[in-house]
Amino acid sequence: MNKPKRYWLMKSEPEDFSIDDLERVGTEPWTGVRNYQARNFMRDSMQVGDQVFFYHSNTKVPGIYGIAQVASTPYPDPTQFDRKSKYYDPKATEEEPRWMLVDVGFVRKLRKPIPLSLIRTRSEQLGEDFHLVRKGARLSVMPVTASQWKILLSLEGKPA
Repeated sequence: MNKPKRYWLMKSEPEDFSIDDLERVGTEPWTGVRNYQARNFMRDSMQVGDQVFFYHSNTKVPGIYGIAQVASTPYPDPTQFDRKSKYYDPKATEEEPRWMLVDVGFVRKLRKPIPLSLIRTRSEQLGEDFHLVRKGARLSVMPVTASQWKILLSLEGKPA
């Protein structure tokens, strides 16, 4: 029997990598995550086929811009070994990598992005465990429950 599908939200700064970039390349390694909790989600919990909200952060209108899916099992992030990368980690070794990633594949762009301002209006509905609207939460990879996924998807195309 298939395990139930999991849902996630992954943040990217659109100047670095946007939903348009993912649409163009199809599948991309999700490099550069340097938060242990976010890494643990990718390493320990993500499975091929899980659905992902693609969130643009650090932009004029932060919000959910598209849907992707987990396209690989976790593997070591090669940027941790690259001395020229801004994600280089001198404590990481090939034998004992510290940072993991998954590949994400493009599913679709939203008809209209779901801005953070609109998401905040549903924070009570989304619940306390929804990391995105929690004060001080800065995770770039976070779980989304099936009910939160449904609520967020229902906001697609709604005015902000």
